[in-house]
Amino acid sequence: MPRIWKFGDSVNTDDILPGKFAPFMAGEDVFQTFAFHYIRPEFAAEVRPGDLLIGGKNWGLGSSREYAPAALKKLQVGGIIAPSFARIHYRNLLNLGIPAFEADLTGSLNDGDEVSLDMATGRLTRGADVFQLPPAPEFLREALAEGSILAFFKKHGRFPGERSPGEHNPGEGQAQEQPSPIAP
Repeated sequence: MPRIWKFGDSVNTDDILPGKFAPFMAGEDVFQTFAFHYIRPEFAAEVRPGDLLIGGKNWGLGSSREYAPAALKKLQVGGIIAPSFARIHYRNLLNLGIPAFEADLTGSLNDGDEVSLDMATGRLTRGADVFQLPPAPEFLREALAEGSILAFFKKHGRFPGERSPGEHNPGEGQAQEQPSPIAP
């Protein structure tokens, strides 16, 4: 069962993966082992696939380093829940297929709590306690079914939520009645 890893406010991308451990410095095969190296040194060795991270406000601030969420993806983190995210980091998480939910559960969950998450409904359960997260939008569920937005694009040649080539809306391409420019 997934567990909770709890963090505070303003966890930045250098906290998630310090720059000196970037893939081009440490190596593509080991850079993820340095995730949270300075603030939670035990994290990379003890995190289990599907574990969830609970953060405070402004999660992922700092640079737009994609290797910070890439390290979390390689460690198979199941998602991140925080009251707010730095926008570029948020998009990098989604691009790589790491669900990110905007909700403040910092006062409700603790390190090591065992939980389950229903991605379609946004229901997070800890024993008898149920927390309702904003459900992932349909486009994101489509992407996550393929592994990430990037994997979805590679497979389908379009982004999730976009129409397939040749697909059109009913009535599209038909002449539309235009209002007369001269009032009667």
